[in-house]
Amino acid sequence: MQQTQKNKEKAMAFYDLMFNQCQPKEAVDRFVGESYTQHNPEVGDGKQAFIDYFTRMASEYPGKKVEFKKAIAEDEFVVLHCFQSWPGDKDYAGIDIFRFDDKGKIVEHWDVLQVIPEKAQNDNSMF
Repeated sequence: MQQTQKNKEKAMAFYDLMFNQCQPKEAVDRFVGESYTQHNPEVGDGKQAFIDYFTRMASEYPGKKVEFKKAIAEDEFVVLHCFQSWPGDKDYAGIDIFRFDDKGKIVEHWDVLQVIPEKAQNDNSMF
């Protein structure tokens, strides 16, 4: 199987394990490389900061779920277009970008989130 396809599958497995299954430490242990560079300003840099953040999110938001709508891979990058459902009154459309090292491990992450509005100026879905 081509490495970019393997990376795409690993990115989705990583995200599912840490977000849906609420096991961020196991996700890091299985899928993250020697270092983890975080670009989300709400999350600290490094593996332990990631684990701490998503452990807290699992506790504060039980039942949160992510659904993958699109997955795109090129070279060492994987982009996931996701529907995020959070307990409460808001759901989100998100884009997550992961960079993999030459060993097939995640080493860098960027993301952007947008609240899905009740009404839109067009009839097109965000997905």
